[in-house]
Amino acid sequence: MANKFYVVWAGRKTGVFTDWATTQQQVDKFPGARFKSFPSRAEAEQAFQGGKPAAARSAPVKRTAGTRAKVPTATAGLQIYCDGACEPNPGNAGSGLAVYRDGKPIQLWYGLYNPNGTNNTAELNALHQALLMAEKAIGAGESVQILCDSTYAINCISKWAAGWEAKGWRKAGGEIRNLSIIQAAYAVYSRIDSQLELTHVSAHVGTEGNELADRMAMFAVESRNPHLCLYDQAIDVPTILRMRRG
Repeated sequence: MANKFYVVWAGRKTGVFTDWATTQQQVDKFPGARFKSFPSRAEAEQAFQGGKPAAARSAPVKRTAGTRAKVPTATAGLQIYCDGACEPNPGNAGSGLAVYRDGKPIQLWYGLYNPNGTNNTAELNALHQALLMAEKAIGAGESVQILCDSTYAINCISKWAAGWEAKGWRKAGGEIRNLSIIQAAYAVYSRIDSQLELTHVSAHVGTEGNELADRMAMFAVESRNPHLCLYDQAIDVPTILRMRRG
């Protein structure tokens, strides 16, 4: 039997795997798991870098009392990669975004500089801006996928915030760090979550959109612009990827 290669876009670990046993460990009972098999490594690598296709398998969505089941969406027409950087940490922080339509980069954004930030605040700011962009696009009838390499930022918005809000924005054991950013981002997320695909993407594994967002985040740190700005140069991917990385 010919060997298969397995791509995991959402699981305990993401990437390309060469056997089902290892793949199953990443996706079994993982909420919202996304994975698919391919006949060759080249096809698998290309698929992983391109994001989840419509044919990717999804783990069953369990409906629990008081929650809405979210139907897995097909590959979005609009993909928004977001990333944050901080140097040192804590210290000079900035955020970056790379916006794709139908698999092609159409806009790059950078900014939100904070001289007293952290990597987590930079990641949350980037995700917040991505959510605002997603809300506008969804309102215009587009399907949207946000891809973020920060598990912390994703969990804050999609898993923990609802419980914190229900308890008056408190949690057992101490304060909620970065609360104001989390509240702002969660307010947007709660309006569009049933229409949005929010996906974790591994950092620095060659995924073009993630790498571009990373370069924009570092460009934000270097340019020290407190506002979110549209990158007004040509989107020359090889040239931008040679910029300083986070």
